[in-house]
Amino acid sequence: MAKMIPMKERGKRTPRHMPEQDVHKRIHNFNEVSLGYTKEDAIYEAQRCLQCRSPTCMDGCPADINIPEFIKKIVEENFTGSYFEILKTNNLPAIAGRVCPQEEQCSKACVWNKANKAIHIGRLERFVADWARDNKIHLERVGIEKKNKKIAIVGSGPAGLTCSADLVKIGYDVTLFEALQKPGGVLVYGIPEFRLPKAIVEYEIGEIKRLGVTIETDFIVGLTKSVDELAEEFDAIFLANGAGAPRFLHLPGENLNDVYSANEFLTRSNLMKAYAFPKYDTPIKVGKKVAVIGGGNVAMDSARTALRLGTEEVHLVYRRTSKEAPARKEELTHAEEEGIIFDFLTLPLKILGNEQGDINGMECIKMRLGEPDESGRRRPIYIDGTNFILQVDLVIVAIGTAANPIVARSATGVKTNKWGYFITDENTCSTTRKGIFAGGDIVRGAATVISAVGDGKRAAKAINNFLQ
Repeated sequence: MAKMIPMKERGKRTPRHMPEQDVHKRIHNFNEVSLGYTKEDAIYEAQRCLQCRSPTCMDGCPADINIPEFIKKIVEENFTGSYFEILKTNNLPAIAGRVCPQEEQCSKACVWNKANKAIHIGRLERFVADWARDNKIHLERVGIEKKNKKIAIVGSGPAGLTCSADLVKIGYDVTLFEALQKPGGVLVYGIPEFRLPKAIVEYEIGEIKRLGVTIETDFIVGLTKSVDELAEEFDAIFLANGAGAPRFLHLPGENLNDVYSANEFLTRSNLMKAYAFPKYDTPIKVGKKVAVIGGGNVAMDSARTALRLGTEEVHLVYRRTSKEAPARKEELTHAEEEGIIFDFLTLPLKILGNEQGDINGMECIKMRLGEPDESGRRRPIYIDGTNFILQVDLVIVAIGTAANPIVARSATGVKTNKWGYFITDENTCSTTRKGIFAGGDIVRGAATVISAVGDGKRAAKAINNFLQ
Protein backbone atom coordinates (compact mmCIF):
# COMPACT_ATOMS: atom_id res chain seq x y z
CA MET A 1 0.00 0.00 0.00
CA ALA A 2 1.27 3.46 -0.88
CA LYS A 3 2.03 5.95 1.85
CA MET A 4 2.23 9.69 2.25
CA ILE A 5 5.75 10.73 1.43
CA PRO A 6 7.83 13.19 3.51
CA MET A 7 6.99 16.88 3.07
CA LYS A 8 10.42 17.61 1.58
CA GLU A 9 9.89 14.94 -1.07
CA ARG A 10 6.45 16.32 -1.96
CA GLY A 11 8.02 19.66 -2.74
CA LYS A 12 10.47 18.08 -5.18
CA ARG A 13 7.84 16.34 -7.26
CA THR A 14 6.43 17.96 -10.39
CA PRO A 15 2.77 17.52 -11.41
CA ARG A 16 2.02 14.29 -13.27
CA HIS A 17 1.03 14.81 -16.91
CA MET A 18 -2.09 13.00 -18.12
CA PRO A 19 -1.54 10.98 -21.32
CA GLU A 20 -3.46 11.99 -24.44
CA GLN A 21 -4.27 10.59 -27.85
CA ASP A 22 -1.64 11.38 -30.46
CA VAL A 23 -2.70 14.59 -32.21
CA HIS A 24 -2.26 13.14 -35.71
CA LYS A 25 -4.66 10.30 -34.89
CA ARG A 26 -7.23 12.10 -32.77
CA ILE A 27 -8.16 14.67 -35.43
CA HIS A 28 -9.60 11.76 -37.42
CA ASN A 29 -11.78 10.27 -34.67
CA PHE A 30 -14.22 11.25 -31.94
CA ASN A 31 -12.58 9.19 -29.19
CA GLU A 32 -11.67 10.91 -25.93
CA VAL A 33 -8.51 13.01 -26.23
CA SER A 34 -7.40 12.82 -22.58
CA LEU A 35 -6.78 9.22 -21.58
CA GLY A 36 -6.83 9.51 -17.79
CA TYR A 37 -4.39 8.56 -15.05
CA THR A 38 -3.20 5.03 -14.40
CA LYS A 39 -3.29 3.78 -10.82
CA GLU A 40 0.41 4.63 -10.50
CA ASP A 41 -0.12 8.12 -11.95
CA ALA A 42 -2.97 8.83 -9.53
CA ILE A 43 -1.04 7.69 -6.47
CA TYR A 44 2.00 9.70 -7.52
CA GLU A 45 -0.09 12.85 -7.99
CA ALA A 46 -2.07 12.29 -4.77
CA GLN A 47 1.16 11.89 -2.79
CA ARG A 48 2.07 15.49 -3.66
CA CYS A 49 -0.90 16.79 -1.62
CA LEU A 50 0.21 18.57 1.55
CA GLN A 51 -2.98 17.65 3.46
CA CYS A 52 -3.28 21.24 4.66
CA ARG A 53 -4.99 21.83 8.01
CA SER A 54 -6.94 24.68 6.42
CA PRO A 55 -7.40 23.41 2.85
CA THR A 56 -7.87 26.43 0.60
CA CYS A 57 -8.59 24.12 -2.35
CA MET A 58 -12.05 23.45 -0.90
CA ASP A 59 -12.84 27.17 -1.09
CA GLY A 60 -12.62 26.85 -4.87
CA CYS A 61 -15.00 23.88 -5.17
CA PRO A 62 -18.67 24.74 -5.86
CA ALA A 63 -19.56 21.10 -5.07
CA ASP A 64 -18.04 21.29 -1.55
CA ILE A 65 -16.00 18.11 -2.00
CA ASN A 66 -13.69 17.23 0.90
CA ILE A 67 -10.68 17.30 -1.39
CA PRO A 68 -7.89 16.40 1.07
CA GLU A 69 -9.88 13.43 2.34
CA PHE A 70 -10.62 11.87 -1.04
CA ILE A 71 -6.99 12.43 -2.09
CA LYS A 72 -5.71 10.86 1.14
CA LYS A 73 -7.76 7.74 0.41
CA ILE A 74 -6.16 7.51 -3.05
CA VAL A 75 -2.73 7.42 -1.41
CA GLU A 76 -4.02 4.64 0.87
CA GLU A 77 -5.29 2.83 -2.25
CA ASN A 78 -8.77 2.93 -0.76
CA PHE A 79 -10.37 3.90 -4.06
CA THR A 80 -13.84 2.79 -2.99
CA GLY A 81 -13.64 5.01 0.07
CA SER A 82 -12.37 7.88 -2.06
CA TYR A 83 -15.31 7.45 -4.46
CA PHE A 84 -17.86 7.43 -1.66
CA GLU A 85 -16.22 10.51 -0.14
CA ILE A 86 -16.73 12.42 -3.39
CA LEU A 87 -20.32 11.16 -3.72
CA LYS A 88 -21.19 12.75 -0.40
CA THR A 89 -21.38 16.09 -2.20
CA ASN A 90 -20.96 15.47 -5.95
CA ASN A 91 -23.06 12.93 -7.84
CA LEU A 92 -21.31 13.54 -11.19
CA PRO A 93 -17.61 12.92 -10.45
CA ALA A 94 -16.60 11.36 -13.78
CA ILE A 95 -18.24 14.27 -15.61
CA ALA A 96 -16.87 17.00 -13.34
CA GLY A 97 -13.42 15.41 -13.44
CA ARG A 98 -13.42 15.85 -17.21
CA VAL A 99 -15.03 19.24 -17.85
CA CYS A 100 -14.70 21.20 -14.58
CA PRO A 101 -12.31 24.17 -15.01
CA GLN A 102 -10.14 23.04 -12.11
CA GLU A 103 -7.37 25.45 -13.09
CA GLU A 104 -9.71 28.35 -12.24
CA GLN A 105 -11.29 26.77 -9.15
CA CYS A 106 -9.94 24.12 -6.78
CA SER A 107 -6.45 23.87 -8.29
CA LYS A 108 -6.16 27.64 -8.49
CA ALA A 109 -6.84 27.78 -4.74
CA CYS A 110 -4.28 25.00 -4.01
CA VAL A 111 -1.30 26.27 -2.01
CA TRP A 112 1.03 24.66 -4.56
CA ASN A 113 -0.38 26.98 -7.23
CA LYS A 114 1.94 29.75 -6.03
CA ALA A 115 4.83 27.58 -7.21
CA ASN A 116 2.98 26.67 -10.44
CA LYS A 117 2.67 23.08 -9.14
CA ALA A 118 -1.01 22.87 -8.18
CA ILE A 119 -2.42 19.39 -7.56
CA HIS A 120 -4.45 18.13 -10.55
CA ILE A 121 -7.55 17.62 -8.43
CA GLY A 122 -9.96 17.13 -11.32
CA ARG A 123 -7.79 14.42 -12.86
CA LEU A 124 -7.74 12.59 -9.53
CA GLU A 125 -11.52 12.88 -9.26
CA ARG A 126 -11.85 11.44 -12.76
CA PHE A 127 -9.53 8.55 -11.91
CA VAL A 128 -11.55 7.60 -8.83
CA ALA A 129 -14.88 7.77 -10.68
CA ASP A 130 -13.56 5.75 -13.63
CA TRP A 131 -12.08 3.15 -11.27
CA ALA A 132 -15.43 2.81 -9.47
CA ARG A 133 -17.28 2.37 -12.76
CA ASP A 134 -14.80 -0.22 -14.04
CA ASN A 135 -15.08 -2.13 -10.76
CA LYS A 136 -18.90 -1.86 -10.54
CA ILE A 137 -18.90 0.08 -7.27
CA HIS A 138 -22.35 1.51 -6.50
CA LEU A 139 -23.72 3.75 -3.79
CA GLU A 140 -26.62 1.91 -2.20
CA ARG A 141 -29.64 3.84 -0.91
CA VAL A 142 -30.58 2.08 2.31
CA GLY A 143 -32.28 3.02 5.57
CA ILE A 144 -33.79 6.25 4.22
CA GLU A 145 -37.13 7.30 5.66
CA LYS A 146 -39.57 8.41 2.97
CA LYS A 147 -40.76 11.98 3.42
CA ASN A 148 -44.02 11.62 1.45
CA LYS A 149 -43.35 14.78 -0.53
CA LYS A 150 -43.15 15.07 -4.32
CA ILE A 151 -40.68 17.31 -6.11
CA ALA A 152 -40.53 18.18 -9.82
CA ILE A 153 -37.23 19.02 -11.49
CA VAL A 154 -37.41 20.74 -14.89
CA GLY A 155 -34.34 20.02 -16.99
CA SER A 156 -31.83 17.17 -16.73
CA GLY A 157 -28.58 19.08 -17.09
CA PRO A 158 -25.99 19.16 -14.28
CA ALA A 159 -28.11 21.42 -12.03
CA GLY A 160 -31.24 19.28 -12.37
CA LEU A 161 -29.37 15.98 -11.97
CA THR A 162 -27.55 17.20 -8.88
CA CYS A 163 -30.66 18.57 -7.20
CA SER A 164 -32.56 15.35 -8.01
CA ALA A 165 -29.88 13.10 -6.53
CA ASP A 166 -29.43 15.19 -3.38
CA LEU A 167 -33.17 15.19 -2.70
CA VAL A 168 -33.85 11.52 -3.41
CA LYS A 169 -30.96 10.56 -1.11
CA ILE A 170 -32.79 12.15 1.83
CA GLY A 171 -36.13 10.53 1.10
CA TYR A 172 -38.08 12.69 -1.35
CA ASP A 173 -40.06 11.40 -4.32
CA VAL A 174 -38.37 13.12 -7.28
CA THR A 175 -39.48 13.28 -10.92
CA LEU A 176 -37.20 14.91 -13.46
CA PHE A 177 -38.70 16.23 -16.72
CA GLU A 178 -36.54 16.50 -19.86
CA ALA A 179 -37.66 18.03 -23.17
CA LEU A 180 -35.28 16.01 -25.38
CA GLN A 181 -35.23 12.28 -26.04
CA LYS A 182 -32.24 11.71 -23.78
CA PRO A 183 -31.46 13.11 -20.33
CA GLY A 184 -28.26 15.05 -19.71
CA GLY A 185 -28.91 18.52 -21.13
CA VAL A 186 -25.75 20.27 -22.25
CA LEU A 187 -23.71 17.23 -21.18
CA VAL A 188 -25.35 15.29 -24.02
CA TYR A 189 -26.11 17.82 -26.74
CA GLY A 190 -23.41 20.41 -26.14
CA ILE A 191 -20.08 18.83 -25.17
CA PRO A 192 -18.45 16.65 -27.87
CA GLU A 193 -17.67 12.97 -27.49
CA PHE A 194 -13.91 13.60 -27.65
CA ARG A 195 -14.14 15.75 -24.51
CA LEU A 196 -16.93 13.96 -22.64
CA PRO A 197 -17.91 10.47 -23.86
CA LYS A 198 -21.67 9.98 -23.80
CA ALA A 199 -21.22 6.54 -22.21
CA ILE A 200 -19.83 8.35 -19.14
CA VAL A 201 -22.86 10.65 -19.00
CA GLU A 202 -25.28 7.75 -19.42
CA TYR A 203 -23.55 5.81 -16.66
CA GLU A 204 -23.68 8.60 -14.10
CA ILE A 205 -27.30 9.36 -14.96
CA GLY A 206 -27.96 5.64 -14.52
CA GLU A 207 -26.46 5.81 -11.04
CA ILE A 208 -28.82 8.68 -10.18
CA LYS A 209 -31.76 6.62 -11.47
CA ARG A 210 -30.56 3.72 -9.28
CA LEU A 211 -31.01 6.01 -6.29
CA GLY A 212 -34.70 6.34 -7.19
CA VAL A 213 -35.05 9.43 -9.38
CA THR A 214 -37.76 9.06 -12.06
CA ILE A 215 -36.84 10.65 -15.41
CA GLU A 216 -39.48 11.50 -18.02
CA THR A 217 -38.07 12.43 -21.44
CA ASP A 218 -39.86 14.06 -24.40
CA PHE A 219 -41.72 16.17 -21.84
CA ILE A 220 -41.66 19.87 -22.71
CA VAL A 221 -42.59 21.92 -19.66
CA GLY A 222 -44.51 24.86 -21.04
CA LEU A 223 -46.16 22.71 -23.74
CA THR A 224 -46.75 19.19 -22.42
CA LYS A 225 -47.68 20.74 -19.09
CA SER A 226 -47.18 24.20 -17.66
CA VAL A 227 -45.25 25.02 -14.52
CA ASP A 228 -48.56 26.08 -13.02
CA GLU A 229 -49.99 22.61 -13.70
CA LEU A 230 -46.95 20.92 -12.18
CA ALA A 231 -47.35 23.11 -9.09
CA GLU A 232 -50.77 21.52 -8.52
CA GLU A 233 -49.20 18.03 -8.46
CA PHE A 234 -45.89 18.63 -6.69
CA ASP A 235 -44.90 20.12 -3.34
CA ALA A 236 -41.90 21.99 -4.77
CA ILE A 237 -40.37 22.65 -8.19
CA PHE A 238 -36.78 23.30 -9.27
CA LEU A 239 -36.42 25.00 -12.67
CA ALA A 240 -33.12 24.02 -14.29
CA ASN A 241 -34.08 24.18 -17.94
CA GLY A 242 -30.84 25.82 -19.10
CA ALA A 243 -30.26 28.59 -21.60
CA GLY A 244 -30.66 26.79 -24.89
CA ALA A 245 -31.70 29.51 -27.31
CA PRO A 246 -28.92 30.41 -29.76
CA ARG A 247 -27.58 33.95 -30.07
CA PHE A 248 -26.55 35.59 -33.33
CA LEU A 249 -24.60 38.71 -34.30
CA HIS A 250 -27.32 39.93 -36.71
CA LEU A 251 -24.77 40.39 -39.46
CA PRO A 252 -25.75 40.98 -43.09
CA GLY A 253 -25.79 37.56 -44.71
CA GLU A 254 -26.44 35.66 -41.49
CA ASN A 255 -29.53 34.09 -43.13
CA LEU A 256 -27.53 32.56 -45.96
CA ASN A 257 -27.31 28.79 -46.42
CA ASP A 258 -24.73 27.01 -44.25
CA VAL A 259 -24.75 29.44 -41.32
CA TYR A 260 -25.14 27.31 -38.20
CA SER A 261 -25.65 28.27 -34.61
CA ALA A 262 -23.23 26.32 -32.43
CA ASN A 263 -26.32 24.85 -30.71
CA GLU A 264 -27.59 23.23 -33.90
CA PHE A 265 -24.18 22.17 -35.11
CA LEU A 266 -23.18 20.48 -31.85
CA THR A 267 -26.63 19.01 -31.17
CA ARG A 268 -26.65 17.38 -34.61
CA SER A 269 -23.20 15.92 -34.01
CA ASN A 270 -23.45 15.01 -30.31
CA LEU A 271 -27.03 14.10 -29.47
CA MET A 272 -28.07 12.94 -32.93
CA LYS A 273 -24.67 11.40 -33.81
CA ALA A 274 -24.30 13.04 -37.21
CA TYR A 275 -20.58 12.24 -37.03
CA ALA A 276 -21.56 8.59 -37.60
CA PHE A 277 -23.80 9.27 -40.65
CA PRO A 278 -25.15 7.21 -42.44
CA LYS A 279 -25.25 4.74 -39.54
CA TYR A 280 -27.39 7.39 -37.84
CA ASP A 281 -29.99 9.29 -39.84
CA THR A 282 -28.84 12.84 -39.12
CA PRO A 283 -26.77 14.43 -41.89
CA ILE A 284 -24.53 17.40 -41.25
CA LYS A 285 -22.80 19.54 -43.84
CA VAL A 286 -19.27 20.76 -43.31
CA GLY A 287 -17.59 22.91 -45.93
CA LYS A 288 -14.00 22.85 -47.10
CA LYS A 289 -13.18 26.02 -45.15
CA VAL A 290 -15.09 26.81 -41.95
CA ALA A 291 -15.18 29.93 -39.78
CA VAL A 292 -16.23 29.63 -36.13
CA ILE A 293 -17.09 32.94 -34.48
CA GLY A 294 -16.36 33.10 -30.74
CA GLY A 295 -13.69 32.42 -28.12
CA GLY A 296 -15.30 30.20 -25.48
CA ASN A 297 -15.37 26.46 -24.91
CA VAL A 298 -18.36 26.09 -27.24
CA ALA A 299 -16.40 27.78 -30.03
CA MET A 300 -13.47 25.41 -29.42
CA ASP A 301 -15.84 22.43 -29.40
CA SER A 302 -17.40 23.57 -32.68
CA ALA A 303 -14.06 24.14 -34.39
CA ARG A 304 -12.60 20.82 -33.27
CA THR A 305 -15.79 18.98 -34.24
CA ALA A 306 -15.74 20.52 -37.73
CA LEU A 307 -12.15 19.38 -38.12
CA ARG A 308 -13.07 15.80 -37.20
CA LEU A 309 -16.01 15.86 -39.61
CA GLY A 310 -13.57 16.34 -42.48
CA THR A 311 -13.23 20.04 -43.24
CA GLU A 312 -9.91 21.05 -44.75
CA GLU A 313 -9.40 24.27 -42.80
CA VAL A 314 -11.00 25.76 -39.68
CA HIS A 315 -10.63 29.40 -38.65
CA LEU A 316 -11.58 30.54 -35.16
CA VAL A 317 -12.48 34.24 -35.39
CA TYR A 318 -12.37 36.14 -32.09
CA ARG A 319 -12.32 39.89 -31.52
CA ARG A 320 -9.90 39.79 -28.59
CA THR A 321 -6.70 37.80 -27.94
CA SER A 322 -6.17 34.34 -26.46
CA LYS A 323 -5.52 36.00 -23.09
CA GLU A 324 -9.10 37.32 -22.95
CA ALA A 325 -10.74 34.24 -24.47
CA PRO A 326 -13.11 32.59 -21.96
CA ALA A 327 -12.22 29.06 -23.15
CA ARG A 328 -10.21 26.81 -20.84
CA LYS A 329 -6.49 26.93 -21.47
CA GLU A 330 -6.50 23.19 -22.10
CA GLU A 331 -9.10 23.60 -24.85
CA LEU A 332 -7.12 26.40 -26.51
CA THR A 333 -3.99 24.25 -26.38
CA HIS A 334 -5.73 21.20 -27.83
CA ALA A 335 -7.29 23.28 -30.63
CA GLU A 336 -3.93 24.80 -31.51
CA GLU A 337 -2.24 21.38 -31.50
CA GLU A 338 -4.91 20.08 -33.86
CA GLY A 339 -4.30 22.80 -36.43
CA ILE A 340 -7.16 25.20 -35.80
CA ILE A 341 -6.21 28.61 -37.26
CA PHE A 342 -6.74 31.41 -34.73
CA ASP A 343 -7.76 34.75 -36.19
CA PHE A 344 -7.51 36.82 -33.01
CA LEU A 345 -8.28 40.55 -32.89
CA THR A 346 -10.66 39.99 -35.79
CA LEU A 347 -14.34 40.95 -36.04
CA PRO A 348 -16.79 39.64 -38.68
CA LEU A 349 -18.73 42.40 -40.47
CA LYS A 350 -20.67 40.61 -43.20
CA ILE A 351 -21.21 37.08 -44.50
CA LEU A 352 -20.97 37.03 -48.28
CA GLY A 353 -22.90 34.78 -50.64
CA ASN A 354 -23.74 34.07 -54.26
CA GLU A 355 -27.07 34.25 -56.07
CA GLN A 356 -27.99 30.75 -54.88
CA GLY A 357 -27.58 31.85 -51.25
CA ASP A 358 -24.39 29.88 -50.66
CA ILE A 359 -21.55 31.37 -48.62
CA ASN A 360 -18.41 32.37 -50.51
CA GLY A 361 -16.62 34.47 -47.89
CA MET A 362 -16.83 36.59 -44.76
CA GLU A 363 -15.78 40.22 -44.57
CA CYS A 364 -13.79 40.99 -41.39
CA ILE A 365 -11.90 43.88 -39.84
CA LYS A 366 -8.85 43.84 -37.59
CA MET A 367 -9.12 45.11 -34.00
CA ARG A 368 -6.91 46.49 -31.25
CA LEU A 369 -7.52 46.43 -27.51
CA GLY A 370 -8.42 49.61 -25.63
CA GLU A 371 -9.34 50.18 -21.99
CA PRO A 372 -11.17 47.47 -19.99
CA ASP A 373 -14.97 47.34 -20.35
CA GLU A 374 -17.60 46.26 -17.77
CA SER A 375 -16.44 42.64 -18.06
CA GLY A 376 -12.93 43.61 -16.97
CA ARG A 377 -11.51 42.64 -20.35
CA ARG A 378 -9.96 45.22 -22.65
CA ARG A 379 -12.46 46.62 -25.13
CA PRO A 380 -11.83 45.73 -28.82
CA ILE A 381 -11.68 48.75 -31.15
CA TYR A 382 -11.82 48.86 -34.95
CA ILE A 383 -8.63 49.57 -36.91
CA ASP A 384 -9.85 51.61 -39.87
CA GLY A 385 -8.83 50.42 -43.30
CA THR A 386 -8.01 46.85 -42.28
CA ASN A 387 -11.03 45.16 -43.87
CA PHE A 388 -10.33 41.84 -45.57
CA ILE A 389 -12.22 38.83 -46.94
CA LEU A 390 -11.83 35.46 -45.22
CA GLN A 391 -12.46 32.75 -47.81
CA VAL A 392 -14.87 30.30 -46.15
CA ASP A 393 -17.95 28.36 -47.24
CA LEU A 394 -19.54 27.59 -43.85
CA VAL A 395 -19.93 29.70 -40.71
CA ILE A 396 -20.70 28.58 -37.13
CA VAL A 397 -21.80 31.27 -34.69
CA ALA A 398 -20.65 30.39 -31.15
CA ILE A 399 -21.13 33.60 -29.17
CA GLY A 400 -23.25 32.23 -26.32
CA THR A 401 -26.85 31.33 -25.64
CA ALA A 402 -29.99 33.00 -24.33
CA ALA A 403 -32.93 31.99 -22.18
CA ASN A 404 -35.75 30.14 -23.93
CA PRO A 405 -38.98 31.78 -22.68
CA ILE A 406 -41.21 28.71 -23.01
CA VAL A 407 -40.90 27.61 -19.36
CA ALA A 408 -41.08 31.12 -17.90
CA ARG A 409 -44.27 31.89 -19.85
CA SER A 410 -46.01 29.00 -18.12
CA ALA A 411 -44.94 29.97 -14.58
CA THR A 412 -47.30 32.56 -13.09
CA GLY A 413 -45.60 34.81 -10.53
CA VAL A 414 -42.04 33.65 -11.31
CA LYS A 415 -40.24 36.81 -12.35
CA THR A 416 -37.43 37.08 -14.88
CA ASN A 417 -34.93 39.84 -15.60
CA LYS A 418 -34.72 41.75 -18.88
CA TRP A 419 -32.75 38.90 -20.50
CA GLY A 420 -35.37 36.31 -19.54
CA TYR A 421 -33.38 34.64 -16.76
CA PHE A 422 -35.17 33.76 -13.52
CA ILE A 423 -34.62 36.12 -10.60
CA THR A 424 -33.54 34.13 -7.54
CA ASP A 425 -32.08 34.49 -4.09
CA GLU A 426 -28.37 33.76 -4.47
CA ASN A 427 -28.17 31.64 -1.34
CA THR A 428 -31.38 29.60 -1.62
CA CYS A 429 -32.16 29.61 -5.38
CA SER A 430 -35.75 30.56 -4.46
CA THR A 431 -37.71 32.49 -7.07
CA THR A 432 -40.36 35.15 -6.55
CA ARG A 433 -43.02 32.43 -6.16
CA LYS A 434 -43.19 30.35 -3.00
CA GLY A 435 -42.21 26.72 -3.54
CA ILE A 436 -40.50 27.29 -6.88
CA PHE A 437 -36.71 27.39 -7.12
CA ALA A 438 -34.34 27.85 -10.06
CA GLY A 439 -30.66 27.42 -10.86
CA GLY A 440 -28.02 26.71 -13.49
CA ASP A 441 -27.81 28.52 -16.82
CA ILE A 442 -31.44 29.68 -16.70
CA VAL A 443 -30.36 31.91 -13.80
CA ARG A 444 -26.67 32.58 -14.53
CA GLY A 445 -26.62 32.55 -18.30
CA ALA A 446 -24.17 30.17 -19.96
CA ALA A 447 -21.70 29.09 -17.26
CA THR A 448 -19.68 26.05 -16.18
CA VAL A 449 -20.98 22.58 -15.40
CA ILE A 450 -19.64 22.74 -11.86
CA SER A 451 -21.37 26.10 -11.21
CA ALA A 452 -24.64 24.43 -12.18
CA VAL A 453 -23.81 21.54 -9.83
CA GLY A 454 -23.34 24.09 -7.03
CA ASP A 455 -26.75 25.62 -7.79
CA GLY A 456 -28.36 22.19 -7.72
CA LYS A 457 -26.88 21.53 -4.30
CA ARG A 458 -28.02 24.87 -2.88
CA ALA A 459 -31.50 24.36 -4.29
CA ALA A 460 -31.80 20.86 -2.80
CA LYS A 461 -30.85 22.16 0.63
CA ALA A 462 -33.30 25.07 0.34
CA ILE A 463 -36.13 22.83 -0.88
CA ASN A 464 -35.57 20.48 2.06
CA ASN A 465 -35.67 23.41 4.47
CA PHE A 466 -38.83 24.73 2.79
CA LEU A 467 -40.64 21.41 2.98
CA GLN A 468 -39.58 20.80 6.58
